[in-house]
Amino acid sequence: MAQQAHIVGKVEYREGDGPNIAIRPGPVQVETALNDATLSWTDEDTRGSAAMPLADFKRYVAEGKIRLAA
Repeated sequence: MAQQAHIVGKVEYREGDGPNIAIRPGPVQVETALNDATLSWTDEDTRGSAAMPLADFKRYVAEGKIRLAA
């Protein structure tokens, strides 16, 4: 089940061995699995998504960079 969240700080993910890519501030939907979290968002006509290790996601939440909706 997707959970609503809000990006409020610098949150980045990495595609393969490439550079870190920032996720823009704003609302996202979060789907968590055993080992990772997938964040999805919409900007006007474009959609984005990013997968990150669950440990990184939890760190961003603990640091206050991602706020989970109540």
